[in-house]
Amino acid sequence: MSLPENEALVNHDTALTEQSLRSEGDTNTSPARAAWSQTISDETTRATLAEDSRYFLHQAMSTPCLDALVGAQGIYLEDVAGKRYMDFHGNNVHQLGYGHPHVIERVQQQLATLPFAPRRFTNQTAIDCARRLTEVAGGELNRVLFAPGGTSVIGMALKLARFVTGNAKVVSLWDSFHGASMDAISVGGEACFREGMGPLMAGVERIPPAVSYRGALPSPDGSDIHYADYLEYVIEKEGGIGAFIAEGIRNTDVQVPSRAYWQRVREICDRHNVLLIMDDIPNGMGRTGHWFTHQAFDIEPDILCIGKGLGGGVVPLAALLTRDQYNTASQVSLGHYTHEKSPVCCAAALATIEVIEQESLLEKVRADEAYVRERLLQMKEKFSLIGDVRGMGLLWGVELVTDQETKARALAAAEQVMYRCLALGLSFKVSQGNVLQLSPPLIISRDALARALDIVEQAIGEADAVRNKFEPQQRLLGCAGWRRR
Repeated sequence: MSLPENEALVNHDTALTEQSLRSEGDTNTSPARAAWSQTISDETTRATLAEDSRYFLHQAMSTPCLDALVGAQGIYLEDVAGKRYMDFHGNNVHQLGYGHPHVIERVQQQLATLPFAPRRFTNQTAIDCARRLTEVAGGELNRVLFAPGGTSVIGMALKLARFVTGNAKVVSLWDSFHGASMDAISVGGEACFREGMGPLMAGVERIPPAVSYRGALPSPDGSDIHYADYLEYVIEKEGGIGAFIAEGIRNTDVQVPSRAYWQRVREICDRHNVLLIMDDIPNGMGRTGHWFTHQAFDIEPDILCIGKGLGGGVVPLAALLTRDQYNTASQVSLGHYTHEKSPVCCAAALATIEVIEQESLLEKVRADEAYVRERLLQMKEKFSLIGDVRGMGLLWGVELVTDQETKARALAAAEQVMYRCLALGLSFKVSQGNVLQLSPPLIISRDALARALDIVEQAIGEADAVRNKFEPQQRLLGCAGWRRR
C-alpha cells in the first residue's frame, strides 16, 4: 500500500475524527480508511463491499467494511481475492482460532441429535456446560445463567445486583466498555456510545480507571492502589451503591491494574456490601493465561460475566456465574432468552473447555507472554514512536506517541501502522486512536507469532522513520500542530 500519510503525520490534527470516537476501535470513516479502500483492485471485492454498504445500516466500526471474507480457518482470515490475514483481533471470539475441528465435530453431533431446547425444558449438554464452567471458575462461583451474547449478560448482572442488594446505583469506570445496549452504555465509560442517546439508566457514578501510563491521578511512585481508594470515597459519599462493575483488564487499549489494586477493591466491596461484577467477556477462556482474568489477581467477584470466546469462535454464547447465596431471584426473569439453554451453543462451549485443557493452552499462553513481552520491549527501546507496552498472556497494547514526554497520541502514525500491517497480512485493531491492540488466537504457533511481530516491527519502524525525518523540519518551521494531540 502506498502511504501518502507523510503529510498527515506532520499535521495529524487535520482531517481526523476526534479521538473520543476512536476509543473502542479504529474508525471506518477516516481518510486513512478511504485511502485503504482505494487500494482494493479486485472487482469482486469492490462489488461485495458496495453491496454490503447498500443493504446494511451504517454504524461505527462496522459498515462500511474493511474487506470481504470467504474463509476463516485456524489463525487466518481469507478474503475474496485470496489474500490471507493473521487475525490478531477476531472480535475476541477466536481463542481457538476458527473452525477448530473438535468444536466443529461436537456442534455437528449436537445438531444431529438435539438442535434446540425451549427454555422451559432442560438438556444434559446445557447442564454439563454449566457444571464445567463452575469447575474451571472454582471458588464459590457455582451458579450459572446463559444468554446469547455478552451485552445481555451485563444486563442480567445489573438486574441481579439490584435484586440482591436492594440498591439501584452502580459505580463503573471511565473508558470502560460493557456492550452497546441501552443498559450497557449506561454503565459503560466511552462517551462515543452515549452520544445522541438522550437519558440513560439513572444512578451510575463513574470513577477514573487504574491507568499507569497516562492515568488521571498519577502517583509519584507509579502505583495504582489509590484508584481503589477513590472507589471507597464515592461509595461512602454517594450512598445506595449496589454494585461496582469493571473489566479485570481493560481489553480495548489493554490497561492492566496491579494485584494490589484488585485486592483493595475486593476489600472495599466487602466492607460496604457492594457486589463486585467483573466483565470478562472479551478476555475470559484463557487469554490472560488463566481461565478467567480475576484468577490472575487472586480474587473472586460476586458476579462474573463471560462470553465471546466461550462459543469457540463458531456460535454466540455468554454466561453469568455467581454464588449460591445469590440464588434468590426465582420469581424474577433475569434473562428469559429464547436460546437460554441452547444445546448447540453449550456443545461448542464444552468443546472449547476440552480443547483448552487437552492442548494445555493456559500453560502455552503464559510461555508466549514472556516471548511477546521481550519482543515488544525490544521494539520500545528501538523506536521512539512507542510510548508504552503493556499486557498479560496473549493480550497486548502498544501505545504510539509523538512525544515521549508529553505522551501526545500518534493518531496518524497508528493508522499508518495498522494499514501497513494489513497490507503485509496481519489484522488487528487500534484503540483510543493510538494503541495497537494485539490479541492473537491462543493456538498460534511460536513461528507464526514471531512472523506477526516481525510485521509489527517493520510497520512501526517505517512510521518511526517518517516521524524522525519530518519532526526536525517542523520544529524549524514552528509548526504548532506537531506537538498537539
